[in-house]
Amino acid sequence: MPELKYLFFLGCVIPYRLPSYEVSARKVLEKLGVELVEMPEFNCCGFPMDPINHSLTLTLAARNLCLAEKQNLNILTLCNGCFGILNDTNKTLKEDNEIREKINGYLRGIGMEFKGIIEVKHLVHALTEDVGLEKIKDAVKKPLTHLQVAQHTGCHIVRPAKHVGRDDPENPTMLKNLIKLTGAECLDYMDETECCGNPIIGVNEEIPFQLVREKLEHIRAVKAQALVTVCPACHMMYDLYQTRIERAFNEKFGLPVLHYTQLLGLAMGFTPEELLMNALRVKPTEILSQIQR
Repeated sequence: MPELKYLFFLGCVIPYRLPSYEVSARKVLEKLGVELVEMPEFNCCGFPMDPINHSLTLTLAARNLCLAEKQNLNILTLCNGCFGILNDTNKTLKEDNEIREKINGYLRGIGMEFKGIIEVKHLVHALTEDVGLEKIKDAVKKPLTHLQVAQHTGCHIVRPAKHVGRDDPENPTMLKNLIKLTGAECLDYMDETECCGNPIIGVNEEIPFQLVREKLEHIRAVKAQALVTVCPACHMMYDLYQTRIERAFNEKFGLPVLHYTQLLGLAMGFTPEELLMNALRVKPTEILSQIQR
């Protein structure tokens, strides 16, 4: 029987653009004794609407929270942005009676009411706080001891600190500790906590492309063999857009970008095919050949 159970909030991006993240997450979590309850009635977390209509964002997020409250299950999400909005909304509505009453006024129109009885967790938090580092370490069957990687934690699972309350936003260590459990060495590099730039990609490509270029240069400088991400938006910036950035700046990086769940999955003994490694835009051919020797 599963030891942990969450309502699984997939969000909008992952099912359509990054099935490799979903598939690898499902496999490693099942192996770790985590049950993911499906959430077919979910709606967008509200993140894209926040700069335009904050009340609408809160209402969209609150509806998802009500679905979790109905089942009395905490939410688990793989997306930093979804976590940020759902967690911020959960905290705001729990603490601010006036805003809660306003949003509940909208929710009553669809037969719902926010009560504030569940938590929202990102994958990183669930693995660290609930599954536990020792259990993850015990599940590692093929330590990746010859692999050196860098990590990109992203913004919304550590900021704003007053809402997240986990890890140090200026020096986050949760993902680094999770990477170390796989046997891989996690290298430090300059400006690790800089944003990937994805939130403005639809308005201005130049700035996010420059941000990604600088980060890739800093990662290359420490000779990391791959970058590890835990956010679909961040992953797309470094993997999906990498060849475009190379063309724009006449650079060549060729840096594979892995979901953390793929890195952990490899260490747990799953095959690259089971983890959909071939779906990555920058193919991790060299890394896989090294692991399989």
